[in-house]
Amino acid sequence: MVAIVPLMNEKILILLIFNILYRTFKKHLALMKLFNAALFIIFSLYHVQAQVKYLHCGHLIDGQSKSVQSSKTIIVEANKIIDIRDGYATVPDTAELVDLTDQYVMPGFIDMHVHIEGQSSPQRYSESFSMNKADVALRATMYCERTLMAGFTTVRDLGGSGVNVSLRKAINAGYILGPRILTAEKSLATTGGHADPSNGVKDELKGDPGPKEGVINSIEEAKKAVRQRYKNGADCIKITATGGVLSLAKDGMGPQFTIAEVKAVVDAADDYGFVTAAHAHGKEGMRRAILGGIHTIEHGTFMDEEIMDLMIEKGTYYVPTISAGMFVYEKASTNPMYFPAIIRPKALAIGPLIKETFAKAHKYGVKIAFGTDTGVSPHGDNAKEFEHMVDAGMAPMDAIISATKIASEALRIDDMQGTLSTGKYADIIAVDQNPIEDITSLQQVAFVMKDGVVYKQ
Repeated sequence: MVAIVPLMNEKILILLIFNILYRTFKKHLALMKLFNAALFIIFSLYHVQAQVKYLHCGHLIDGQSKSVQSSKTIIVEANKIIDIRDGYATVPDTAELVDLTDQYVMPGFIDMHVHIEGQSSPQRYSESFSMNKADVALRATMYCERTLMAGFTTVRDLGGSGVNVSLRKAINAGYILGPRILTAEKSLATTGGHADPSNGVKDELKGDPGPKEGVINSIEEAKKAVRQRYKNGADCIKITATGGVLSLAKDGMGPQFTIAEVKAVVDAADDYGFVTAAHAHGKEGMRRAILGGIHTIEHGTFMDEEIMDLMIEKGTYYVPTISAGMFVYEKASTNPMYFPAIIRPKALAIGPLIKETFAKAHKYGVKIAFGTDTGVSPHGDNAKEFEHMVDAGMAPMDAIISATKIASEALRIDDMQGTLSTGKYADIIAVDQNPIEDITSLQQVAFVMKDGVVYKQ
């Protein structure tokens, strides 16, 4: 499978050809008039043909129905779905046919939790001292493309250095290939917390990071840190409500925000229409985050029935990230040099529990939105999360809906994304095998359309 060059590149090629013809004809007025007329007609016809596509879909999973539909036609104009018809509609001469009659078609997937700037490796902790932001950005273009080609047309990036904002801009401008990115820019922490950027460095380099750097210790600093994220170009907000597995700090479970600080973050975020997320492993940190109004709980490792009841009461979504837990446990178990010594015990203790927690939360009735923490696990492997979810007891169709309709609702973008519906963005993917019978087929996406442009076929 190879990426198809977007239509804009084809237009550039045509312009180059016409530039040569223009130089040839410009000395002859009559020929120039004919040339200009031909140019107008060809580009008008090209525009119409490029704008309308008929997708003949043999099998359709629309992201909301629990059944697989057969023989449908999706009509795409520009970047939106304008109609969905029963059967294989006749394709006008001015439109393009996309033949997916042998495939299973569904909405582009949404990953609620990625870190698009980087990826786990034994060198990760030294790279912050050796890589410039330009180095990080250029390498991350590869991660962006892998994510899109894996069928994930939208991701929520939950914290990096700020390069994630530039990556979002570059993708939106068409400079690089990648998914839509909703980014938190820099995660918010308390001093010494999971996202304190000075953890693990020598005293001379620690300094005293504050709201500008994403570190807060009061209600007022919480508000300022959110406003700084808005100023820096964020789309959402993330706090680290407990310690974490991969930070250079001993505690991976303890609470690190007060309820008042969480509420200040959420109130300031609400002013900008930002959805908020809380990284949380330990119970008390989750409880404080939920009572403070956080919209999604990430990881949720030591969640119990009391926390599940509270989440159901408050309408809080759970983003499980099983892939990350399985990845760090496997690396810590098989390669003692992969993580620093302070991290290894946390990876061994916390990692394997996330899948068990997911199984309990799903059975209990907590709202679950798909998320992987990719960047811990490798970019492009996002769809392995489906396999983990099904293995832990979720039905394949429910797993797919968690990455489409439910994820879009959690992000408050369901008016334009998450289902195959008239008026929504033409974010459409397809696989060759029935994912309801074999969920691993979602790891081999054969067709990717984002915003009406085909990138993989």
